[in-house]
Amino acid sequence: MLKNLPLIVLVLILTVNSAHAANMKVTPEAKSFRYSTTIEKERPQLDEITRKHIAAYQQKPTEANKQALRNQIGINYDKVVAKKKAKLEELRRTAKDQSKIDEMQVIVDEMLRDRKNRINQTLSRFTDSRLKPGVRESQDGFFPVLGAAQNVSIAYTPVTNGEYAKFLQATGRNAVASIQLSKANYPVVNISYNDAVAYCNWLSKKDGSATYRLPTEKEWEQAAGHMPKDADFNSGENKGITPVTAYSNTLSASGAIDMWGNVWEWTSTSRTQNTKAVKGGSWDSTRTDCRTEERTESRPLSNGYDNVGFRVVRVK
Repeated sequence: MLKNLPLIVLVLILTVNSAHAANMKVTPEAKSFRYSTTIEKERPQLDEITRKHIAAYQQKPTEANKQALRNQIGINYDKVVAKKKAKLEELRRTAKDQSKIDEMQVIVDEMLRDRKNRINQTLSRFTDSRLKPGVRESQDGFFPVLGAAQNVSIAYTPVTNGEYAKFLQATGRNAVASIQLSKANYPVVNISYNDAVAYCNWLSKKDGSATYRLPTEKEWEQAAGHMPKDADFNSGENKGITPVTAYSNTLSASGAIDMWGNVWEWTSTSRTQNTKAVKGGSWDSTRTDCRTEERTESRPLSNGYDNVGFRVVRVK
């Protein structure tokens, strides 16, 4: 314990750590941790061993091959946890702000607690029969949610002002103040959960051959996948909401965009009797709150909010 060390030793430790921190350079591309030298803009590429396990399962989907793939996913996951732990120790030595240490501690604790669930999510994605080259490309604005039911796909972007205005015009529903046709490509906000459901029902009726609804929290997470720590998205970047395509270079696991930051998104998953889970963070959220695995945020379903929008899934 530091409190048991002689004063001269404590002074030396603090002096060395302060000098080390002073010599560290800020990395402009580091969004989450400003001194980080490892930049993660995209989801990590699969290593060759994992690729071979996936190929083996696709060629022969036996329980043995599935278990071998699961074991490899676990190995990969534990390597990431080890890196996060190392980053936590580095922050304890160098961070000037305790909040950065606390943020990383939350991430490490959450990864340890959620290990089984995350491995299962990854396994379900890797063993999905739709996993093939081009799966993150779409011709009709919807992308397969790997790991979810085979007929579930998710919209490329959140519902925009322009799209919601068509719904209002077709149904005669009263508009809300936030519908700005001059910002047609911005996500619509101030939409209650019930209004979002009504929009989905309208889409379903108009389509006639498919059902549209809000995603469950699990489906949303499957579609989003890992949030790269230094990815570009609207969290602390702007003083308000941006167009849904402003950060189109940042792709989710499914290929959808704008899943982190900009606006929270309604899901159909209940937190309490009167609240629904929202996911992805918003322009005024911390990057930590934008993480895919953040599972504490919710909103009363009868209200609308100026930083909450929604995205639809299609069941076909």
